[in-house]
Amino acid sequence: MKKKIAVLTGAGMSAESGISTFRDSGGLWEQYPVEKVATPEGFAADPELVINFYNQRRKELLNTKPNQGHIGLAEMEKEFDMNIITQNIDNLHERAGSKNVIHLHGELMKVRSTRYPEIIYELSPEHPEIKLGDLCEEGFQLRPHIVWFGEAVPMINKAAKIANEADIFVIIGTSMNVYPAAGLLNYVNENTPVYLIDPKEVKTNRRNINIIKLGASEGVKELRRVLSEKE
Repeated sequence: MKKKIAVLTGAGMSAESGISTFRDSGGLWEQYPVEKVATPEGFAADPELVINFYNQRRKELLNTKPNQGHIGLAEMEKEFDMNIITQNIDNLHERAGSKNVIHLHGELMKVRSTRYPEIIYELSPEHPEIKLGDLCEEGFQLRPHIVWFGEAVPMINKAAKIANEADIFVIIGTSMNVYPAAGLLNYVNENTPVYLIDPKEVKTNRRNINIIKLGASEGVKELRRVLSEKE
């Protein structure tokens, strides 16, 4: 039986790929106030601004590639039963080859109906944009398939179950400040080893965390070395 590893990833996972982070100095929130581009109210007030904001994010994404951290995690599927829980809306985990990825905050390359959230469409790299007036099959405007601030996080219960069943729990590149994602650590069993990969200081309420103070690519490499020694 392969050991179960659950990996929680945040913006730091994709930073080395060149994707703009939201919270860091110079990040997207400084250029675009969160209430304008990442809330239902912002979309209601100026849907065209919001649609264009995410169109631009998709163009950026299509010009990036998975980094060695993404690739390293995908390769670990040969040795472990891997589940990735990501706060990121990019598709770099999938493009690196990871099979089991849960997106807590939605997926940039998908759009959905404003009226029927279960009607979801995947955009292609050839046609990554939507515009005002693009409708779902039921006749309602399409919107980004993103969980905005103030909206429910549909995948959180599934993620909590995965965290609870993990033999090893790994955190990569997240501040552990955004809930409910940060609360997943509370579902990890007390005797389950936890590894935290981040070049910055990250505060958690859990003792006995194995800190790997490196970026995503070097950190995943070090994690694999540590885990191979324990096998």
